Amino acid sequence: QVQLVESGGGSVQAGGSLRLSCAASGNTYSMAWLRQAPGKEREVVAAINPGGTKYADSVKGRFTISQDKDTLYLQMNSLKPEDTAMYYCASSVAPTYTARLLIPSEYRYWGQGTQVTVSS
Repeated sequence: QVQLVESGGGSVQAGGSLRLSCAASGNTYSMAWLRQAPGKEREVVAAINPGGTKYADSVKGRFTISQDKDTLYLQMNSLKPEDTAMYYCASSVAPTYTARLLIPSEYRYWGQGTQVTVSS
C-alpha cells in the first residue's frame, strides 16, 4: 500500500517561492505533482521517473521537481496568482513511459493535498 503525505503549502505574494514536500512509503514508481483549482480540471504540473522529468508548459522554468530517496519535492519560484490551487503528490502503480508522465490518469495513488495560495 502506497501512502503519500504532502507538506509545505501556504500563502505567498506573487513573485515569491514555496517548496512542497511529499513523504512516500510503499512501492512507488513514476511520481508527480498535480494541482486542481476550483472549477478546473486536475492537471499534472511536474513529473519524474528514472528516464527524466516533464513539466507543464505553464510552469516550465519556474518549477523544479526532484526526488531524494522517499521524499518528492516541488520547488516553486516566481509564483503567480494563477498557480493558486490544491497541490497533490501522486504515484503510478507501475513504471510509466516518459511520454505519458503528464497524463493525470497514469497516477493511482494520491496524497491528501496541500493548498497553495498566491496573492497579487
